[in-house]
Amino acid sequence: MGGASGTSGKGGASGAGGSAGTNGASGMSGASGNAGSGASGGAAGQAGSSGAAGNAGSGTAGSGGSAADPFAQARELCLKRINEFRATEGKPPYQRWSAIEACTDGEARKDSVSGKAHDSFPECGESAQNECPGYKSLADTTGRCLDQMWAEGPGADFQTHGHYLNMSSTRYKRVACGFYQTPSGSVWAIQNFQ
Repeated sequence: MGGASGTSGKGGASGAGGSAGTNGASGMSGASGNAGSGASGGAAGQAGSSGAAGNAGSGTAGSGGSAADPFAQARELCLKRINEFRATEGKPPYQRWSAIEACTDGEARKDSVSGKAHDSFPECGESAQNECPGYKSLADTTGRCLDQMWAEGPGADFQTHGHYLNMSSTRYKRVACGFYQTPSGSVWAIQNFQ
């Protein structure tokens, strides 16, 4: 699997199966497995994982979604998992930022077309972003990908701990989880923070 890449302000790309993160803090640049590029804040990545999701406008009950929102269950699992991690440090839970979930799906779609994680950051008004590009299953984006991002911490250096810092921040109050499945079946998942 590809390594995670991260950034701040505008994100770095990572290979299929990697995860990526951005933050609005200070900037670094890099490639898959290292820091992403951005106006502010860079994050280094660690081992990626795989994931999958359905198209923003389509899906089946089998993917845990509904006709109205094919990713409803995945969004809930994403938020729940991030908040479980936060609870281990006694931090308050992030609120679900449902108002930009459709927009976040759109960012994931655009990034899948460009092939670059964070390429559409910050089109939805987010302050920071983590991304799981090119994963093979929806479950891996809400499971293994988030696990590996959290495993970057603890630490204060965004270059090395960026995904963890976005997930554990007390500066941000809410998160939107977005998903997109490409025609070839790979999945891009984004977590937008504000």
